[in-house]
Amino acid sequence: MNMHPTTAGMLLAGVLFVLGLISILVRRDIIFMLLSVEVMLNAAALAFVVASAHWGTADGQVMFIFILAMAAAEVSVGLALILQLYHQLKTLDSDEAAKMNG
Repeated sequence: MNMHPTTAGMLLAGVLFVLGLISILVRRDIIFMLLSVEVMLNAAALAFVVASAHWGTADGQVMFIFILAMAAAEVSVGLALILQLYHQLKTLDSDEAAKMNG
């Protein structure tokens, strides 16, 4: 089967996004959930770059830079929250964190 590069790239982006989504829903460890969000962001960035290459514009590369910056900010804030959560609860289980009130 001979597949167009745009189709293959979008298919790969879709598979990566679905894998990230499934791992967020299945895993309860907060670090793995953070990694899954990163996989989903990279899938969206890949879709932008593939679409940009298909249309011959630089818009996808610009969106990729924005997604990259947002992912870096998300990781730094997420890891800070994870460290604080671990310091207080001594666990990284998201179910335990959901029980916190006040």
